Amino acid sequence: MAELLTGTAREERRAAVAELGAALRELVDAAVRTEVPADDLAAAADTARRLAAQLRAGGRGLYEVASVDDPVAGERWYSPVYGPGSPVAPPLLVDSEGGGRATARVTVPKALEGPPGLVHGGTIATLLDHVLARALRSAGRGGLTATLTVTYRRPVRLGVEHVLTAEVASTEGRRSTARARIVAADDPGTVLAEGEGLFVALRPEAAAATFAGVDHAPEAWTARP
Repeated sequence: MAELLTGTAREERRAAVAELGAALRELVDAAVRTEVPADDLAAAADTARRLAAQLRAGGRGLYEVASVDDPVAGERWYSPVYGPGSPVAPPLLVDSEGGGRATARVTVPKALEGPPGLVHGGTIATLLDHVLARALRSAGRGGLTATLTVTYRRPVRLGVEHVLTAEVASTEGRRSTARARIVAADDPGTVLAEGEGLFVALRPEAAAATFAGVDHAPEAWTARP
């Protein structure tokens, strides 16, 4: 079981995790764009396997929460959406939030390409889903996504900074609805995609069953008193 860190120890490890994550994202970008000879690819594969073995020497279990995380606050350092330590996160950077609203910025890399030069539709949905959830959290609400409807209006391009905004539209009991949109930072008047999500907060007993085997309490996804 990974012990959650606090204070200076956590900040020092978070800095190291972020540095490795940034380096790995550079590696992923290079890997999906390279056209080096096959012999060089084979050599790089050997190097990658040696690095993987080095990192696995101190690994954690599949359901263990990372020591740098804060699950209650929703800080997941290996999140595939925004995690500083994730080699596959774009990453999405939340600029501001509060009162049921959230704003974020992202520049999607080549590794998340769908049609040539464009962001994969599944990635767009993932980004919208996350900023919707962050708006929910800013309103003091918890929950898991029950439904997500995405409307793709125009292409979302790789390598271009985009802005996502979201706000909670309604709440009733354990259910909340939120809406979000994505625009290019240099053309905020043109909506590229929109999302609407229904989120349902879990009852404590449902949360215990859903997160069975997870070694830290999942309060962030449960109904508030």
